[in-house]
Amino acid sequence: MKIKDIKISEFEIKDNTPYFKLRKIDSSWEKYDLRSSVGYVHVMHVITDDGLEGICTVGDARYTTITVNALAHLKHLTVGEDPTKKEYLFDMLTKATRMVFMPPGWFGGFDNCLWDIEGQIKSKSVAALISDSNDQVTAYYNYRGADLNALIDDANVGIEKGFTVLKDHFAWNAAQNINSFESVKGVVGEDITLLHDAAACSYTLHEALEVAKQLSQLNFGWFEEPLNDRELGSLKTLCSQSEVPILALETLMNDFVLMREWVREGAVNIVRGNARHGTTGIVRIAEELARKGMKIELNGPGGLFGHVHAQLAVGINNTSYYEYFPDGSRDSIGKEIGLLNPPVPEKGKVKLTERPGWGYEFDWKYFNKKRVRVF
Repeated sequence: MKIKDIKISEFEIKDNTPYFKLRKIDSSWEKYDLRSSVGYVHVMHVITDDGLEGICTVGDARYTTITVNALAHLKHLTVGEDPTKKEYLFDMLTKATRMVFMPPGWFGGFDNCLWDIEGQIKSKSVAALISDSNDQVTAYYNYRGADLNALIDDANVGIEKGFTVLKDHFAWNAAQNINSFESVKGVVGEDITLLHDAAACSYTLHEALEVAKQLSQLNFGWFEEPLNDRELGSLKTLCSQSEVPILALETLMNDFVLMREWVREGAVNIVRGNARHGTTGIVRIAEELARKGMKIELNGPGGLFGHVHAQLAVGINNTSYYEYFPDGSRDSIGKEIGLLNPPVPEKGKVKLTERPGWGYEFDWKYFNKKRVRVF
């Protein structure tokens, strides 16, 4: 079997990242003047001479397109190759990355298409290609709101829907956040696992240490992106003193070399990953982390409007959760291009389909009608 062609279906869709402006208030940066924008989603088709077709979105909720130049390089490098040799092709494209001046992970969508092809050949889901795990995974609910009362209300909405794990995105200063953790914990109780994502915060190392202490006392599951991922020394200090696990590397997760270095340096306890940079790379690093007794957690929702990370969260043994954003902006939005079965959690769980590969099901007539071009 050989790769015959690679094509892109392009769609116009509401962009997940609106336009915004930033202003500095005290020591923190605040978004304002948010405006929705139209973006593009690229779905990649890797077509074989045997008539099989592997499909995946180029990215997930972010980095959703591939340039014409990158696609041309990808075709020149891979057309005529055996699509079942995904390990070889991943290594070859990794080597080629420096020579074609692309960012690490640029060919991730292609790698994901090869996993889809293997699943079709073997009549197995991608999860089953990786392990013999169960067919469902626990999801966590990202609760949101304009103020603390609204946040608590939304946390309760998540609990009413059956979620037992909730994550905040508090963006206030350290003192305000610490008070908010206590307030939320007091409302949801001990049976709910809470997670803190500090991506929008501007903690100093001293503040991060204070926040970590409080999160540990309240039995939080993790402390996510407490500092800039590139602050290697500060992250090492924080990890060495924090009792709550430090989850990091979301801004470095396209570079598997750097991820391994941060692990080796003790600058992270739980590694963030995203399969938009290639499932082969994610599975490899997950296996390495497992040998060290560490976990990898995938940020939501993954390619194909959640199907990719749902499959991987089930198949990879050292991961815990599927990340869910509650308004359809990351999964149900796939219906806009014809996806019939977005992996929306029910009672806090995502259950896999019985379909092979990534498990997607499209209304192909609607899909073809909605796309704006093929190249």
